[in-house]
Amino acid sequence: MGQLTLLDKIGYALLLVILGLGLYFAFTDANFFDNTYTREDGAVEYSTSIMLFFIALLCISRLRKLNKYKPLLWKLGVLGFALIFIFGAGEEISWGQRIFGIESGDFFKENNAQEETNLHNLVVGGTKLNKLIFSQLLMIVMLMYLLIMPILYRKKENIKNLLNKCAVPVVKWHHTIAFIMCTVLVLIIPSSRKWELYELAFGVIFFLIFLNPLNHYIFKKD
Repeated sequence: MGQLTLLDKIGYALLLVILGLGLYFAFTDANFFDNTYTREDGAVEYSTSIMLFFIALLCISRLRKLNKYKPLLWKLGVLGFALIFIFGAGEEISWGQRIFGIESGDFFKENNAQEETNLHNLVVGGTKLNKLIFSQLLMIVMLMYLLIMPILYRKKENIKNLLNKCAVPVVKWHHTIAFIMCTVLVLIIPSSRKWELYELAFGVIFFLIFLNPLNHYIFKKD
């Protein structure tokens, strides 16, 4: 399963506290859970954005340090992940729109479910992209990444080589177990605001994955 590092233990302990409090408030004070603990522009939402931004910074740092030692495919992989997590961090807080008091343009007022400047709340043909892409499609990708890919990495040498060349961090089994446990705990919560906690769990676990993956050696000098 892989030995837990100190940061792994801290991260999992933090998640346990956050989800534990979430479960407590969800069943004892639904109003507090919805309007304070997981509220829009609250600590949970901002923490998710920060965690995703930290992952992007980690990728950028590795790209800068190892740029001269790694092949093009590796660089493109790391850069791609950096851009993905910057996008995720920005989308989470609507690119700072509410923080800086920026008004949405006409396009987003007309086509965004929350009239905010972000893509995941866009409504296209009556379908909310958040439901179609950022929920259903993302869940499929997550299942492949957390369950299928680690098995293939361990059993198929060609898959292992490809993932290493593309700088794809491979999860350790404790990452997968942690995500499954977080999923179960979040699903117990009756409030629709529970997904804010799930997004934070995503951010923390993926930070731990990228920080110390199974194939950690791909982020060292050749």
